[in-house]
Amino acid sequence: MTHKLSAARLNRLFLAGELSAVEITESVLSRIASVDPAVGAFIKVAAEHALDRARKLDARRKAGDREFGPLAGVPVAVKDNICTCGIETTCASRILKGYVPPYDATVVERLRASGAIIIGKTNMDEFAMGSSGETSAFGVTRNPWDLERIPGGSSSGSAAAVAAEEVPLSLGSDTGGSIRQPAALTGVVGLKPTYGYVSRYGLVAFASSLDQIGPFGHDVEDVARLFEVIAGPDRRDATNAGRTPPEVKFGGEPSLKGVRLGVPREYFGSGIEAGVRARVEEAIKQLEELGASVEECSLPSTEHALSAYYIIAPAEASANLARFDGVRYGYRAAGASGLLEMYGRTRAEGFGPEVKRRIMIGTYALSSGYYDAYYKKAQQVRTLVIRDFERAFGRFDALVTPTVPTTAWRLGEKLDDPLSMYLADICTIPVNLAGLPAISVPCGFADGLPVGLQLIGQHFADTQLLQLAWAYQKVTKHHEARPDVDLKGGRQQ
Repeated sequence: MTHKLSAARLNRLFLAGELSAVEITESVLSRIASVDPAVGAFIKVAAEHALDRARKLDARRKAGDREFGPLAGVPVAVKDNICTCGIETTCASRILKGYVPPYDATVVERLRASGAIIIGKTNMDEFAMGSSGETSAFGVTRNPWDLERIPGGSSSGSAAAVAAEEVPLSLGSDTGGSIRQPAALTGVVGLKPTYGYVSRYGLVAFASSLDQIGPFGHDVEDVARLFEVIAGPDRRDATNAGRTPPEVKFGGEPSLKGVRLGVPREYFGSGIEAGVRARVEEAIKQLEELGASVEECSLPSTEHALSAYYIIAPAEASANLARFDGVRYGYRAAGASGLLEMYGRTRAEGFGPEVKRRIMIGTYALSSGYYDAYYKKAQQVRTLVIRDFERAFGRFDALVTPTVPTTAWRLGEKLDDPLSMYLADICTIPVNLAGLPAISVPCGFADGLPVGLQLIGQHFADTQLLQLAWAYQKVTKHHEARPDVDLKGGRQQ
């Protein structure tokens, strides 16, 4: 039953010599082999790589080495848009199939330095473009709570792998909600750090001013442990803030006395399902019972955030994805009669429909005659969103909202309706536009499916946000719920 243990517990058992790194790794690999054919959380399971790493950790401990990090012996899954030296990284796209990076992303370097075991690369929406886990070139990921439903996206595999107890921890990336949204829909904890707190070096870029790597786990303590490992300065990343977060400390009786929480009315509109609204309102009452003062507030530019995002993000994507042309690496179309035909056919055959859609939107928005009307206007709206948050944080320590307006929908239900799919991120996107930290924590169930509570903090207040989430977690226990062990029983609690 090793797969049921937290990352903190696994680390303690390894350091105490009660479990070897090989035993832990073999247990996780066995769990993945039995569960993942149904879930589809992984694109690549790096079994030999993981076991080799585990054997080296065991040899160090046997030799008397005690200089281990906070994730020593802990298996961690990594989203497939984060570079891993010697392990294929595809961004769930045909255009990168077979690409093996010659270097590690900074976050992967820090995982290895902390003693973590990279267990494999998780499935995702292609190039992180999607909200359901259905746009991957290598098959869909399914929600462990109901295998006929989506797990959310784009970090679908990272969330589902934790929810299905395949790994205790995983890394995802969040451009418009891609950590928090699948965390909410699969009933796990997901943190989107402040933009610039975690290095983006080695993250395959989707939208460079929005992308941020962050952790998934079953509980806030494990998520905080992983966050502390990956956060901090990195000179190789021009977008890095060069700041080290303060230590996250937990303990004592959970109390929010003196904490001021704002509840933005714009996040509770007509699109919120009744069951989701009820669970979030119950969570707000529990936060009040912990001593927090709660007051309604307004973020008036929220209604324009979604439109601004779906101009800014595709515009940045159209520039970032121009490098995938069949010349330097990745897929190249065969039989082209000239360079331009090779470009066109490579991109047409290598990219999926959602990626093509966003490239075309972004290219149009940046084109001559339309830049001022679309891209410039979207950036002006972004400024208004930022100012709304600044005014709110003049009054409040954190904001409380639903993470997603609905529970997980059925596979295929929104795949042919991109506008409906985009609306799934309406509660998460403003946070990315403003570069703020936010965390999704489980707050119960609606019709047997998980519901997430989103807590939004001020810039670089990630530590305080984690402590707030921990206090809520301590009095609710929603994070202890698990889907059926063998994943054959449909919705379970």
